[in-house]
Amino acid sequence: MKQISVLLCFLFFMFAAGTAQSGETQPQEGTMTVEEFVASLNLQQGTIVLPGDVATLTVPESFYYLGPEDTERVLVQAWGNPDGSGTLGMLFPVDTGVVDEGSWAVVISYEQDGYVSDEDADSIDYTALMQDMKKAVAEANKQRTEQGYEAVTLVGWAAEPFYDKTEHKLYWAKELAFGDDENHTLNYNIRVLGRKGVMVLNAVAGIAQLDNVSQEMPSIMSFTEFNPGYRYDEFNPTTDKKAAYGLAALVAGGVAAKAGLFGKLFAVLIALKKAIIPIIVGGGAMVARLFKKKG
Repeated sequence: MKQISVLLCFLFFMFAAGTAQSGETQPQEGTMTVEEFVASLNLQQGTIVLPGDVATLTVPESFYYLGPEDTERVLVQAWGNPDGSGTLGMLFPVDTGVVDEGSWAVVISYEQDGYVSDEDADSIDYTALMQDMKKAVAEANKQRTEQGYEAVTLVGWAAEPFYDKTEHKLYWAKELAFGDDENHTLNYNIRVLGRKGVMVLNAVAGIAQLDNVSQEMPSIMSFTEFNPGYRYDEFNPTTDKKAAYGLAALVAGGVAAKAGLFGKLFAVLIALKKAIIPIIVGGGAMVARLFKKKG
């Protein structure tokens, strides 16, 4: 657990670089209306083969899929995240738009770090793991506040980790608080284990949406599958690479905890609170509308 705590400190320190600083954000030139922005997105349904041909989504009528380019636009232009997140796309329910007050979405990525063994599935003490994670967040907050960022509080499990041994899918949810904001953030995570890596699905929403998001998660997991050649049960121990971490590291620090260090820190690039999208109003004047999760 000590090693995981050190890694978590690094993770949340890096998260500071991926979140918007507190205070008002100034609109930029060359903006568009929210309606124009949404209309410019390519909303997709049905069978979607993800980039790289590693997996296929069967997107039902209750969800939309956005490809990597549109996802990058939403994350950066509408939600205020740094660019270069390198996703495979995102999913969001059709009854809420990507910039609506009550919206939530699932961002998809893939980490090809090798086959993750699930041998530790029955031995993980998630209560102890949460305590280590809380300590790591508290330690990282010293650096966050020194740099002018809001402190982050890891409140606890919103849904304790559960591993489906048959489907090789791991999911859990964390409740986080930013500064003094009473409207807490829900970070719901799904990891689909594969032969060569892990499919990462991160749902970002307000904590008040926990029941709604939890209700949809089984559906999302069911229509997310690796393609032949990438499936978990196709692992060949003689020829295939094995990841240097297990399930506990996936929960504690996302993906790519290898050789004592984190590799790609995809999770830290996605701010857990939506930021702004500039709106053009009559006469060419611009105002910045703040989209915040409501509890």
